Formats: sequence, C-alpha cells, structure tokens
Amino acid sequence: MTKNSTYPKLEKSFYLNPDVVDVSRRLLGKVLVTTFNGIVTAGKIVETEAYAGVDDRASHAFGSRRTDRTRIMYAAGGVCYVYLCYGIHHLFNVITSCENVPHAVLIRALEPLNGIDVMLNRRGLQKVQRNLTGGPGLLSSAMGISTSHNGTDLTGHSIWIEDRHIPVDSSDIICSSRVGVHYAGDDARKPWRFRLKDNPFTSPAA
Repeated sequence: MTKNSTYPKLEKSFYLNPDVVDVSRRLLGKVLVTTFNGIVTAGKIVETEAYAGVDDRASHAFGSRRTDRTRIMYAAGGVCYVYLCYGIHHLFNVITSCENVPHAVLIRALEPLNGIDVMLNRRGLQKVQRNLTGGPGLLSSAMGISTSHNGTDLTGHSIWIEDRHIPVDSSDIICSSRVGVHYAGDDARKPWRFRLKDNPFTSPAA
C-alpha cells in the first residue's frame, strides 16, 4: 500500500508488459499520484497514447535513437520519462516493457481527484475546468511534475500510479490516431490514442 493511500500501487510487473498498446489502454481509470514536500495530488488517467519504441516513427526512440534525453527510455519499465516540449511544457510518460525496449505511454489527460486546491494554485486557476488537467503539459503543471523528475521510480514514494478499482469497460474507450505526429507517415495513423468516452477532462485535440 502507498504511504498516503489505502489503495495499492501498480507493481513493477504491470509496467514490464511487452505490449505497450495494452498498457496504454489498461492505464485508463488508474490514478496518478504525486507527493512532494508532503503535498499530495491525484488524478484519474482519462487519456493516453502508446509509443512503440524503435519501430515507431512517432517515438523519440525510433531507429534505436539514443540521446541524453532518450536514454531513460531504454530502462526497464516502471520509471517515468519527462521531457520538455516547445521549451515550455513538461510531458509525463510511463516507460514500459523490459530493459533496452524503449516503449512509452504518454499520459495526456487526468480527471482531478485529490489536492484540487493545490492543482488550481499551481495552474493559476480559480475553478475546476478542462484546462486544469486536460492536456499533457497542463496535467504535469497541476501535479507538480517537471523534467527534474525524469527517471523517477514509479514504485517509489514521490510519483506513482495506483489502482482504485475504477471500472473501465472496453465500450467506454475511444481509440483514435495520436496527436501532433504527422511527420510519422503511416505510423501517424495508428489508433494508439485512448480516451474515456464523455469524460470532460480529455484533451480537446480531435
């Protein structure tokens, strides 16, 4: 059990699943939690995207690319990959599969659950609305996640994902192409973006 919750963390075995698309779907309904300086925030995962490593033109690791930024992608599943997009947005990804297989799941949107007052303050907002956590950069800001957390162990005590037994039926999941990867050719059309139907916090991208 987690230090601040009665719910179990996802174990290492969950992240070692070799099927990144399956992991991406199974993360829907799970709860991302952060605890920094004793401040807890949590949100239900309502949108994800799968990236299939060296064979996926949309992945940062396509073609076995290894850079200072992407090195963490080659770690065994169960750590996070946080990178800076457009020099502004900190994007939070879950690394999956075994060591040297750089699969990742981008967490694109959360439904806020706990520490909402803290999330609002971090985002400079007065009320709960989609732009609190309805996008990958927005949710990282609300949850206090930045590139300084790149490589964090997701079975540890600062960032983790837990199972609160929130039911998600396959009929509740919308599958579509990923966002902003037009450069990836045929891979851009793969239906590897997953959203919970009718959830008001999924990102507005079509």
